[in-house]
Amino acid sequence: MKNYQVSKQINLSNFKTKEIVENANKQLKKLRKKISKLQDTMYAEGKYAALICLQGMDTSGKDSLIREVFKEVNARGVEVHSFKVPTELELKHDFLWRHYIVLPTRGKIGVFNRTHYENVLVTRVHPEYILGENIPAIKSVDDINDTFYHQRMDAINQFENHLVESGTIILKFFLNLSKTEQKNRLLRRLRLKEKNWKFSPADLKERKKWEQYQNCYQDLLNRTSKEKAPWFVIPADDKATARFLVATIIYESLKQYHFKEPELPEKYKVEIDNYKNQLENE
Repeated sequence: MKNYQVSKQINLSNFKTKEIVENANKQLKKLRKKISKLQDTMYAEGKYAALICLQGMDTSGKDSLIREVFKEVNARGVEVHSFKVPTELELKHDFLWRHYIVLPTRGKIGVFNRTHYENVLVTRVHPEYILGENIPAIKSVDDINDTFYHQRMDAINQFENHLVESGTIILKFFLNLSKTEQKNRLLRRLRLKEKNWKFSPADLKERKKWEQYQNCYQDLLNRTSKEKAPWFVIPADDKATARFLVATIIYESLKQYHFKEPELPEKYKVEIDNYKNQLENE
């Protein structure tokens, strides 16, 4: 899976948006059972947490990927958080606060559907959003430049490094969708009555900024993909393949930590037969 990892400076246009893995759905069914078993052991051990970050353009398939990849995981072991427009309370804190307070505890997998990277992505395409944060040094959009966003990326790198050192495994996925496939998926939302609710005219406005978003993604991928908190660029035009690739990377990455279930204390082990007799003779 190293082919998908950002381990050096990249040009995003060199990455494929479509790839077909045969029997991807069938293979995913086996994989998610393995992920579930790994998470059970991870939960019992209680030493590590895992943070799965998902980013992608509108319609890239984040919601359905979460549903399909984590379908078998015990509900107690996975937490999903979707980050939308910051609330009034969130805007009164620094830009990472709302992400920090919902980080997964040890033993659990946390999934961020849209992530702390929105703060160097959407706000970079729409710098006027930064004004809502009431940052003392920012008086107008003229005060917001590339240096501002690069400093934020440095802060994100430090944030993630701290999490890794504290026992959080971080895996970040950019679902790389083509503009043509996004068009097809938006049209599907309009043509199918049961999908109409997913459509917003804002999707079309953001679509016009496609190249800006791609440039921002390329910059953040190059600046924030680290060995301990890597980005993976996943071809997303075929949903089944995207789900399989993400599940594979999650499983192969978590497997390397060799989670172990804790053993029963010796003083209880020697009494196992006694405990069984007590129960059987009730």
